[in-house]
Amino acid sequence: MSTSKVFLRALEPSDIEALLLLENDTDFWKYANRTEPFSRALLEQYIVQQKQDIFEVKQKRFVLTEGDASVLGFVDIFDFEPIHRRAGVGIIIDKKIRGSGFGKKGITLLGAYAKTHLNMHCLYANIAVENTISIKAFEACGYKKTGLKKDWNYYNNHFHDEYLYQKLLT
Repeated sequence: MSTSKVFLRALEPSDIEALLLLENDTDFWKYANRTEPFSRALLEQYIVQQKQDIFEVKQKRFVLTEGDASVLGFVDIFDFEPIHRRAGVGIIIDKKIRGSGFGKKGITLLGAYAKTHLNMHCLYANIAVENTISIKAFEACGYKKTGLKKDWNYYNNHFHDEYLYQKLLT
């Protein structure tokens, strides 16, 4: 799937450095409910496991890339529920290019993939209320705020609210 020169592709072993860099950036841990870094070995194993069928493992990660070169970020389908035809969406974009529109392209591409190849009806995203860049990107892609989870996540020494966004793929 592609939008102009930006497209999604499967994870490859050569993506390990970009994956290590983004997954182990402590600024993002609060949004991923993490408290420690991933090891190289664990992420290498994760890349190998991406070859498994989404119907078995209930998740899939894609690389968002431009042309044949740089890794712009990663987009995920998680909590894949084929019976109910819904799944969660996650995205992480390299900090150097956040706010440049690549996140919107990744969200759009993932939505098209989910509808066309997985027959999804609903995608959702959990977004911290202060994550305004993600909120703008998901809203620009047609996601609607459908809920507020009060004091949902604890980081930086206090509780934070989280929005639930949904998009029906009709």
